[in-house]
Amino acid sequence: MRRAQVSLVALACGLGLLAASAVPSTASVAARNGGTFNISLTPGALDYLDPALAYTAPGWALLSATCAGLMRYPSKPPPAGLRIAPEVAAFPPRVSSDGKTYTFTLRKDFRFSDGQPVQADAFARAISRMLIPGMNSPGAEYAKDIVGAEAVTAGRRTVPAGVKARGTRLVIRFTRPIPDFPLRTTMPFFCAVPPGLPADPEGRAVFTAAGPYVVSEFIRGRRAVLRRNPFYRRGRPHHVDRFIVDMQAASPGQVLDQIERNQADWGWVPPPFYHDPVRGLARKYGGSRYFLAPGWALGGYLLNSHRPLFKHNPSLRRAVNFAVDRTALLRGRAGRAADQLVPPGIPGFRDAAIYPLERPDVRKARALARGHLRGRTVVLYAIDEANSRARAQVLVNNLEKIGLKVDVKTFPPLAYFDQIDNPRAAFDIAGFDWLPDYIDPYQYTNLFFDGRHHGGRSLSRFDSPHYNRLLRRAARLRGQARYQAYADLDLKLSRDAAPFLIVGYWSEPTFVSNRVGCLDLRPYPDLAAVCLK
Repeated sequence: MRRAQVSLVALACGLGLLAASAVPSTASVAARNGGTFNISLTPGALDYLDPALAYTAPGWALLSATCAGLMRYPSKPPPAGLRIAPEVAAFPPRVSSDGKTYTFTLRKDFRFSDGQPVQADAFARAISRMLIPGMNSPGAEYAKDIVGAEAVTAGRRTVPAGVKARGTRLVIRFTRPIPDFPLRTTMPFFCAVPPGLPADPEGRAVFTAAGPYVVSEFIRGRRAVLRRNPFYRRGRPHHVDRFIVDMQAASPGQVLDQIERNQADWGWVPPPFYHDPVRGLARKYGGSRYFLAPGWALGGYLLNSHRPLFKHNPSLRRAVNFAVDRTALLRGRAGRAADQLVPPGIPGFRDAAIYPLERPDVRKARALARGHLRGRTVVLYAIDEANSRARAQVLVNNLEKIGLKVDVKTFPPLAYFDQIDNPRAAFDIAGFDWLPDYIDPYQYTNLFFDGRHHGGRSLSRFDSPHYNRLLRRAARLRGQARYQAYADLDLKLSRDAAPFLIVGYWSEPTFVSNRVGCLDLRPYPDLAAVCLK
């Protein structure tokens, strides 16, 4: 849930997925090798460079250059870029007939930056570090179903009984079928680490790595340096000699100033700063230094199905989806309007044209709301921030037209997530952005609406025995059958149950210096692949 919290703290920011699909290079020249790529960040933008703990966009961007995983999304345009391929694994894993055991055979030519071979115990250690008590790794959510995981989290074992590592053979057994486990291994949580790397709740950054680059220096909140892994011999493109990360920019505006003056080559700031009309980045540099790539971050509003207004009231939930002006709610944010939970372009999406994208259908909304308005008062939670308040006012105007009075309550950004995550929260509607950790329909459906998540309740308080069965059945499937089931389920959830007010998917801006010659967006830059002119 920390990923959601990061998104909510910057509701107008739309962080976006790092290891998603590749898009064609937006800027390229004949790639030359060498040089220093300079990155500018504010002190709080980067949390960790420890793969067990990192959970921000800049952290995952940097780790994508240092990590070597069992599987990886290839640097190809969709749809090929959405199909994971082996990286350290020699080929896709062998899966047992019951779907509970995965057997990986590793390549023999991967080396850590000290020359040591990457063997199965490197991945076993990555899994154990996530589960060790006190680490509080957000990746533990994705390893908790491994046989014996609970014994590690309880401190009784150091390695789960279900993880066996010997030479280049890694076997992982689960308590139940986990069909999306190969997708999970694309996340930094599962990247190879030295088998003796200690567990440290403060995070480790400087240690040998198996990707194209290795962190050679890290001073929290001040500076980091990544250098080439001299033993990296695989096929991922990597050109520059080193990355220097300066984390001392006084503000997001200063980050963009440094890039515009070519004092930095790239940096991460919340997207509203990119869209500032006074700065005019798109006008001045669009297509040459400023780029906007389609992202996978879902923006919308939770509809609290435990409160009297929306409880057992799908007609009113649907009415709200018909009543909203998605174009107005997207104003000030680059993105594409949407009316389905699963985003266009990924496996499991089937276009159904459920709700109006360009303008509200007030007549349809009023017909659905008639007789279902109950108390007629809606409590809306919003972040106390200009863009969030502006969108709240759009909802106030939209919902008044179907007979609902909206009471807006705002909270400081850092307190907002705790407010809506509180089981006793008194909201009917709450702004919510979601950043998937990997591309799969499970991330947009089960994690939101299966009642067994988030401490036994879904985040939207939607807990339907009927939909729980459908969600869990879809999650057990593999291949095309899985995506067909999720396409059907997305239609039923979005159109019939309507537990979420779907607004759209945010686009991700990138701004670089005029020194940058190669840029592969996914939708953030693949830092390992950048080059300088």
